[in-house]
Amino acid sequence: MSQEDDEHRLRALFEMATDGIITMGERGVIETANRAACELFGYTIGELRGQKVNMLMPEHDRKHHDEYLARYQRTRVPHIIGIGREVTGRCKDGREFPLRLAVSEVKLEGGTLYTGILHDLSEFHLARKRVEDLNRNLEQKVMDRTAALHEREAELKLALDKERQLNELKSRFLSMASHEFKTPLSTVLSSAELIELYTETDQQHKRARHLDRIKSAVEQLTEVLNDFLSLSRLEQGAIVPELRRIDLRALLSTCIEHSEGQLYPGQYVTLDLVEDDDTQLITDPKLLRHVVTNLLSNAAKYSPGEDEILLQSRTLGTSVQISVTDRGIGVAEEDRSRVFDRFYRGHNVENIQGTGLGLNIVAQYAELLGGHVSFTSALGQGTTFLIELPRTSSN
Repeated sequence: MSQEDDEHRLRALFEMATDGIITMGERGVIETANRAACELFGYTIGELRGQKVNMLMPEHDRKHHDEYLARYQRTRVPHIIGIGREVTGRCKDGREFPLRLAVSEVKLEGGTLYTGILHDLSEFHLARKRVEDLNRNLEQKVMDRTAALHEREAELKLALDKERQLNELKSRFLSMASHEFKTPLSTVLSSAELIELYTETDQQHKRARHLDRIKSAVEQLTEVLNDFLSLSRLEQGAIVPELRRIDLRALLSTCIEHSEGQLYPGQYVTLDLVEDDDTQLITDPKLLRHVVTNLLSNAAKYSPGEDEILLQSRTLGTSVQISVTDRGIGVAEEDRSRVFDRFYRGHNVENIQGTGLGLNIVAQYAELLGGHVSFTSALGQGTTFLIELPRTSSN
């Protein structure tokens, strides 16, 4: 094979290479470029030959290329030559793109020849970006799925907590109902049996005493059933306030009269209207009467002894405050956070009859009237419940 054939073969290989090939002298002037290189940058061979290779570089590298080349020739410390790395190329139309550049150095009799082989990385970058996007999407889906699972887990935990609370309420209800119904029913049964034995005229006072016991037991049962009914209607949202203008003094006086039958011997209620004797407000008298009467009943129940129960009212601008103060057993510190919970009864009142529903109903009725209930207490010294209501209800 002749030297001319070898040259033709090398030229064919040079032109047919799929990667771009550019040769330049030691001053960085392009001597030749193959077809792939011309197509890569959008130039013809005539436009490239004799030009500085930095014409194919972005602005920053173009300015510093001569400096890079001179430093290498001075220090012989390579940055690309003999190593190769990813760089940015600049096309004739100004478009920049990533490419892999490998540069080799050949010493010839006439000087140094640098050969650069350039591989377009645009498709590789696009593929990598697609993979990164897919990974991000996958990570986001995993995060979304994880968040959904956590949310579902929280919902299940909440549902389980509610179920647990419901079971606790059911247990308390059954325990309380069993006790609250059993005691008065036993009283009714025993008194009825005894009345049958008192057949003589001179035993009338004994019959009357047992009839009073029966009446008291029935009233107790009625109170329990009314609490259950009120709670059920509240749960169903069936109680809607019927608002109208009322005279507060008259309503409080009625509450005192209604509660007199629940007072122990020696107990009495004092009414004190601090400012206005004729305070008018718009509210539901039936609900408010229930609230005040329930608090008076509690004050009597938990204040055994000949003590005063103070029912007080004062007007503060657009609000009315009604308070009920007793000198009874008070609320223990550990029970105060749960005073308004359904079926909850303090540790120091377990031997006193009650459903544990009264204060819960009071609090809900006060909210329906646009107000709220709070209390202060000292163990063994007494308790004050305070109801604050708007004079003109917003409901």
